[in-house]
Amino acid sequence: MLAVLTVATFVLFVVLRQTSSFSFSSFIPYQDMISEAILNTIIVSVLSLFGSLIIGFIFYLFSISKMKYLNALTDVFTEIIYGTPLLVLIVITAFVIGPAFGTYNRNALGFTALVIYMAPYMKNVYKSAFSSISRDQYMTMDLFGFTPFQRYRYIIIPQVIRILMPPMMNNFSMIIKGSALLNVLSFNELYYAIRVAQSQTFAFVPGYILMWLLYLAITIPLSQVTKYVERTWSL
Repeated sequence: MLAVLTVATFVLFVVLRQTSSFSFSSFIPYQDMISEAILNTIIVSVLSLFGSLIIGFIFYLFSISKMKYLNALTDVFTEIIYGTPLLVLIVITAFVIGPAFGTYNRNALGFTALVIYMAPYMKNVYKSAFSSISRDQYMTMDLFGFTPFQRYRYIIIPQVIRILMPPMMNNFSMIIKGSALLNVLSFNELYYAIRVAQSQTFAFVPGYILMWLLYLAITIPLSQVTKYVERTWSL
């Protein structure tokens, strides 16, 4: 509690030290647009999470495949994504890759860029989760004659989920924050909505503070859920 009060005091000090008048009232006429933007941020983040879980799992399977080509393809893809800033990937996907395939839906292409960007991170999450199943456990399952269904239902999946959940939730938080970059495509997410309101009201400092608080209102509960999941699955 003391730590929370310390941070709150710091924020209050910064706000009160602003030379211009400070008020959120300028953003009241834009509350519908901002509310829609918050909803859009959450929706695109959730969809990107599930999309990256699917693509990440596919690349995990590629990485453990006996086909050298699939191994190499995964390595090349991972290195490219690791070396590319998310903003650059969004722009290239929307304005270069998409049109090359005859697609000009920039909102969909921005979503695709988020999925592609997070896929290697999800692949690593799967790799860590499945590597937690030791060789001794597989030998024990063979010894007791477990069927494939019994292996996954009672041994593998429970352990994988326990390890998978916390980093997956952390990646979800990364996606939420990364979705702010979709503003370059004029997608009505939180950052874009606040910037539009700022351009009309010229209330730049209150706008950035409001944006910060709204992002925290989304990510802090998510962080607490992550900690709860870690405690629950560690029992």
